[in-house]
Amino acid sequence: MRAVLTVLMAWGVLAGGGVAGGAPATAADAGLRRSGAVSVAPGVAYGEFRMTVPRGTVHGHLLTVDLADPRVSVDLLYPGAVGARSPVSQLAAERRAVGAVNGDFFNITETQHPGVQATGASVGPAVASGRQLKGAVPDGQRFGPVMPPGATTEDVIGVGYDRRARLDRLTLRGAVLTGEGALPLRGLNQYALPVGGIGAYTPQWGPASRVRATCGTDTDRAAPCTTETAEVTVRHGRVTAVGEVPGAGGVAVGSMVLVGREEGARQLRTLHIGEPVGVSSYLVGQGHGRLRCAVGGFPVVRDGAPVAGLDTVAVAVRTSAGIGAGGRVLYLMALDGAPGQTGLTVRELADLMAQLGARDAMDLDGGGSSTLVTGDEYGATVRNHPSGGAERPVPNALGVFSAG
Repeated sequence: MRAVLTVLMAWGVLAGGGVAGGAPATAADAGLRRSGAVSVAPGVAYGEFRMTVPRGTVHGHLLTVDLADPRVSVDLLYPGAVGARSPVSQLAAERRAVGAVNGDFFNITETQHPGVQATGASVGPAVASGRQLKGAVPDGQRFGPVMPPGATTEDVIGVGYDRRARLDRLTLRGAVLTGEGALPLRGLNQYALPVGGIGAYTPQWGPASRVRATCGTDTDRAAPCTTETAEVTVRHGRVTAVGEVPGAGGVAVGSMVLVGREEGARQLRTLHIGEPVGVSSYLVGQGHGRLRCAVGGFPVVRDGAPVAGLDTVAVAVRTSAGIGAGGRVLYLMALDGAPGQTGLTVRELADLMAQLGARDAMDLDGGGSSTLVTGDEYGATVRNHPSGGAERPVPNALGVFSAG
């Protein structure tokens, strides 16, 4: 009986009914055809839909997550390091998630900086199981489609300890505390640092090279790498190494590596081996209460309406996460990239998410990254067809769990 009620609840959500607080179906979504949703776990339903647009047919996959169900939880999946990538199905299977979609845009290539390795790290802030993993790179250093006016790389979608999903903005606050005073901390496990800034790299960064952090500028991702750099290793509160070039390799437990560029490099060069140094860092949100998990993207729907200034030209396979029922329902959607099907513009994506019942929604990484999976005790099944013909390894994903 519980499983039947779960399916009926999910169908009500997919149909835009009052169960999830979605708007009733109108003429605006007359071209949207939805399949019957099926329960993949208590509080979690999976369904498909098709939509006709002037270019052809859009095929999509949707997970509807009832956060009001105490058996359900959501967390950020990542491959154990910020500067690393894995397929969504692998991330989901390792954590035994019952569903997942790919997350943030990321540092996928470095053709503009020959000889510099791409880190695979994501663009925006990331929080997993309450742990603050990283901050946001400068706006001009991001990968992905053009953001609408007012959006920044600090924008996230997340779920708080109150079990409600929300859009938020996470800003890094921190300092490097030395005997001569406090130096501003401008980065945490980021593939790009602000010009003149200092960034901290913890064991969560992983073995990826830190050279990329000193390339580009706040407004031009393709700008050359600066030659004014410094790197300082701090272990158990004291400086143990001072160098001029950012390195690679994992950061040991109990240690932290500080990387500076321009003025930040000049400040780090004043530190000496044996000197006591403390580092504080935290992500500050605008919403009420801490987020237990968060992933970066940019808003496409707010208060049930598309955000102004969304792109209406570029068509792509897309992934999105939406919120309904006052934060109690989470919609995770990925389009299908099989041959013969079309994608959506960002503005069309916003219209779709609103029609599916989202009062707020975020655009996540798309194209070859778009992946939606469901999982059980045997592993994870990819439900859509990734446009590249196979899953693309990604830095993170939103995973859904059910204790039922």
